[in-house]
Amino acid sequence: MPSNEFVSANGLRLHYLDFGNHAKPPVICIHGLSGNAHNFDHLAPHLSDNLHVMSLDVRGRGDSEWGPSGEYNAPVYVNDLVAMLDALKIQRVALIGTSMGGIISMMFAGGYPDRVDRVVLNDIGPAIETAGLTRITNYMTSYPSSFANLEEVMAYYRENYPPMRQMPAEELRDFAQWSVKPGPDGKLIWKLDPAVRNVPRTGSEARPLDLWVPFTRISAPILAIRGAESDILSNSTLNQMKMVQRETTIVEVPGVGHAPSLGEPVALAAIKEFFAR
Repeated sequence: MPSNEFVSANGLRLHYLDFGNHAKPPVICIHGLSGNAHNFDHLAPHLSDNLHVMSLDVRGRGDSEWGPSGEYNAPVYVNDLVAMLDALKIQRVALIGTSMGGIISMMFAGGYPDRVDRVVLNDIGPAIETAGLTRITNYMTSYPSSFANLEEVMAYYRENYPPMRQMPAEELRDFAQWSVKPGPDGKLIWKLDPAVRNVPRTGSEARPLDLWVPFTRISAPILAIRGAESDILSNSTLNQMKMVQRETTIVEVPGVGHAPSLGEPVALAAIKEFFAR
């Protein structure tokens, strides 16, 4: 079982799961927009024999503190990652990022190329498909604030997260339980700052970052994993990634949309091989 650890970063107390083996090379796992550190619970045990795996709750999520409402954006998350690594005296690290976590990973790896050993990008690239972005914005800004029980949480995930529609019930229950907590009225509420869900729809803040700039500066090997039915990461973007960064390995997970859980046999085998090189 991982230990629950905390680190101070830019005035906030951030939580992360530590899967042990401190003498091995460090790996930081970073979840997606509304995820949490437990999203990597099934992946970490497959890596922790040879790596020091840590999984971060990004500010405003899970058991990390909430920040100012105007500071839920990728550049701030990258600064938090820098502060975390500095506090833990980690000079060089590998990164595994799902969706938003992959954006953070690209920006960090492009901004600090000498500090990154390798990068796994889970269903995310420098270009994000409009259809997928619209879908995510819609469900992030129109969501139930509470649930009567965990079964309702599971039903919400099945409806809004395509990869979870075929997930076995026990696996989904294990995933969902870490996303909610008891509320003051006895119902379950999200372990998520409501301000995180205020996704801008118009104006300058709604325009996506130009992620090709940091991506071209990454010097570490990259493993890009795509769900074959993804509406976020296209094959044309993958091909361009390979042209821009020659040390990019591409793996597609059949029958999965955005984003693979990384427990799929194809994804898991690719990650283990990538870190064994």
